[in-house]
Amino acid sequence: MMYTLEHSDTGTKARTGRLRMDHGEIETPVFMPVGTKASVKALTPVQLQEAGVTMILGNAYHLFLRPGPEVVAAAGGLHAFSGWDGPMLTDSGGYQVYSLAGLRSIDDKQVRFQSHIDGSRNAFTPESMIDIQRALGPDIMMVLDECSGYPCSPETAADANRRTLLWAERSLKHYHETKSRHGYDQALFGIVQGSVFPEIRKLSAARLVEMNFEGYAIGGLAVGESREEMIRITGYTADLLPSDKARYLMGVGAPDDIVQAIAAGIDMFDCVIPTRNGRNATVYTRTGKMLLRNQTYRDDYRPLDETCSCYTCKNFSRAYLRHLFNTGEILALTLASIHNIHFYMRLMSEARRAIVEDNYRSWMEDFLNEYNQTTS
Repeated sequence: MMYTLEHSDTGTKARTGRLRMDHGEIETPVFMPVGTKASVKALTPVQLQEAGVTMILGNAYHLFLRPGPEVVAAAGGLHAFSGWDGPMLTDSGGYQVYSLAGLRSIDDKQVRFQSHIDGSRNAFTPESMIDIQRALGPDIMMVLDECSGYPCSPETAADANRRTLLWAERSLKHYHETKSRHGYDQALFGIVQGSVFPEIRKLSAARLVEMNFEGYAIGGLAVGESREEMIRITGYTADLLPSDKARYLMGVGAPDDIVQAIAAGIDMFDCVIPTRNGRNATVYTRTGKMLLRNQTYRDDYRPLDETCSCYTCKNFSRAYLRHLFNTGEILALTLASIHNIHFYMRLMSEARRAIVEDNYRSWMEDFLNEYNQTTS
């Protein structure tokens, strides 16, 4: 994998670049829809491509449980298994294990956990997670990490970071001792932890940069802290990372959060928000969110967004979408998801253009002012 920084905005820390991988080249900043189980819910690969998606994310924890990494490997890896031929990234499952709470235990050697599906007992080590992702075959793999909860004490965050760094060293060593199983290169990213404590983040980033990963992620945010705190820590951490490597903010995906994180120097994003909310009758427009089950849309025959060119907006009305949701029609999930993904891709395209034109701050302020007008 190669990252090339192409342009830095003069008024903010926003930047454009390119990620080159064996499965394609993508422009950054980029938003990756989440395909947790090798599928972006309710959408086909063709629909994703038509919406402008260039890269998607899968989750190694869920794919480990079902169908199992060797099933995916036997198909030729995630790309062949899922029918998506563009770049892919897999999260190591550290966050999922963190969220299991009473179903897991962690020590320096490994994390033990019970499956949320059938209660079976399993364990991940930094080395086994590399092996799992070698079998799955994404273009970008993530190290196993420990995510601190929020709120937490500095001592708790420091211990989680200590373990994350220990695991990062072991992950990197095993990564260099193994090879891709599917005939194409795979990159490995380190993950900066440290909760909302700048000094712990500083230590984490410094140690990971010394290890020389091919890219760096910022983890442990959007787990309960305020939006202001999240943006502050994001900007602080991004400044600690190399300018010639990609920077990935994990799990942050509200449109107004994304545009502010881009201003702080972030290149990559993922989140379930556009598809999960779409399946629950919430869609995004330039002026804010629309709650499609509301009575106000019963006789509203306009498209969701009159400035949008997606398949849904070109062919269907708000009234029809409301009808589909309120009668339980499956088509509603697909049409709302198509629109939301298209909205996110358009947002990223406009952000990249504003950066290249050295106009990002003005564009961001205009977007935030317009976007926060309504939620109806």
